[in-house]
Formats: sequence, C-alpha cells, structure tokens
Amino acid sequence: MRFLITGAAGFLGSALANQLARDGHSVRGLDDLSTGNPEALLPEVHLTRGDINDRPRLWTLLQDIDCVYHLAARVSVPESMLYPREYNTVNVGGTVTLMEAIRDVGVRRVVFISSGAVYGEQGTQPLTEDASPNPQSPYAVSKLSAEYYVRTIGMLWNIETVVLRVFNAYGPGQHIPPVHAPVIPLFLRQALNNGTLVIHGDGTQTRDYVYVDDVVTAMVAAATAREANQKIINVGSGVETSIRELVRLVIATTGGNPEVIYNPRNEGGVRRMCASLRLAEAILGYRPTTSLKEGLRLTLEKYIRVGVK
Repeated sequence: MRFLITGAAGFLGSALANQLARDGHSVRGLDDLSTGNPEALLPEVHLTRGDINDRPRLWTLLQDIDCVYHLAARVSVPESMLYPREYNTVNVGGTVTLMEAIRDVGVRRVVFISSGAVYGEQGTQPLTEDASPNPQSPYAVSKLSAEYYVRTIGMLWNIETVVLRVFNAYGPGQHIPPVHAPVIPLFLRQALNNGTLVIHGDGTQTRDYVYVDDVVTAMVAAATAREANQKIINVGSGVETSIRELVRLVIATTGGNPEVIYNPRNEGGVRRMCASLRLAEAILGYRPTTSLKEGLRLTLEKYIRVGVK
C-alpha cells in the first residue's frame, strides 16, 4: 500500500513509518521538524519538511495515496494551557486542512491518532469508547475537536475514518524536551543519574502506559480493518498503574538511588485512567504484548546505548 504519515518524524510517527517501510509499503512523511527527528527514519521513508496547514503541499503529497495516518500535532498538556491558540491552530486547524485536501484528492481511508486525554475525569474504569468525553486541557479539547472534524468530513464525503485514542505511549526514541517532558523517559533519566523524581499530588493517580510497539501494531491494523470505518477505538495496555508504582518499577529497572519528593501543590491531573480494550480486540485483533516492566527494560537499554544525559 501507499501511505502518507503526518508527524512522521515524531516518536510514534517514526516508529510507524519504519514498520510500514519494513513491511514493504511505500511511505511518505510530512513533518515541520519543530520537535521531530528525521534521523529516526529509515532511508526508505520519503520525508518532506512542511506545515500541516499548507494545503497545496498536501495535495502534492496525497497523490496516489491509499491511506493517511494523521499524527501531526502539538502534544504537551501543560504547554497547551499556556498556548491554547497555537494548539487550536495546529491540532484543529491542521486537521481540517488535511481533511479538505484528502477530500479534494480522493483518499480512501484516514487513521487519526487521538488521545485518551479526551476522557478526562470519569466515574468508572476502565474507560470505554462510549463514555462522554470530559476534556480538561486545551490539548484534550483540540484532540476531541479534531475527532469530530475527521468523522464528520469523512461521513459527508465518503472517506473511511478511524480514530485511535492512544493512552500514555512510551518507549525507545521518545523525545525528552527541557520542559514538560513525558514522565517515563524523564524518570528513567533522573533515576539513572541519581537525580530527583518529583511526584505531583500523592502519587495514587493512575495511568495506562502502553509500549510503542503495541501502539504501532494497532495503527498498522487500523489501515485495513474491515469494520473500523467511523469507529473510535482505545489503544492502551489495559493495565492501571499508579505513579507510585511507576516510580518503584523505574528504580528497580535502573538500579539507581534517586531522591523521591512529593509536590502537594499540584494535584497531578486526572485521578484514574485505564483503557478498555474490548473494541480494539474485536475490530483490530489488538492484544498488547509488552508489560510495563519489560517495556521499561527495553527503553532503558536503548537510552543507555545512545547515552542519555
């Protein structure tokens, strides 16, 4: 098949692009390289540097494409609280621009990578796709808005659309920015260097951490799954892990001796998050295979090899 991946040089985008290329598909990528790493991509992936809101460039890249994976987005919850307009421009406006271009060119299927963050605070776990969204950050609002645009434009113009709500993905190759770093690579680096692990709130809040290879498996399946059109599907591990338990596993994995401190002024966000995978298994045949313990080990091995500091 012939694929276009937006955000192809990002953490999930590059992992997906490389897997599709290894499987023998033709893969084009688009990325503005604001945070992406083009060196993470195999030579077989044809990367174009550009903006997701550049519709003429999209028209060119979409020619003869069978399926589009839309991952291009700004992804930091704390940053979105400071810059909601920018998140709306990229995550919502960019999605609309892409869907217009897809409509114009006539691509058959779009797989949109959304986020478990759209659920927000919920009364019951695990989270099923029919739960009423309760977004609690501009990032989550932007992802939910993009979901509606993807599905609505798809319905109006007979474009097959699949929305994957990915929970807390992690693994080798995840970028560690100087501020607002994802928790797993940050904790691994701090523990390796006997630094400080900061737990916001009391550490009992939970998340669903899913290894990158499992996410890629679900994304690949979504391109051809027969009953996936107009569906919203969770992609997670199906395991609920507290921040305290994550810290314990990180310390055990690294063998480090970091200082663990609590910041009671910050409540640490949503209290509980765990994905129901019933629909993912039924439609995508998805069953995650990498435990958090094993995923941390694999991630650590890669970080040690590349010399994370």
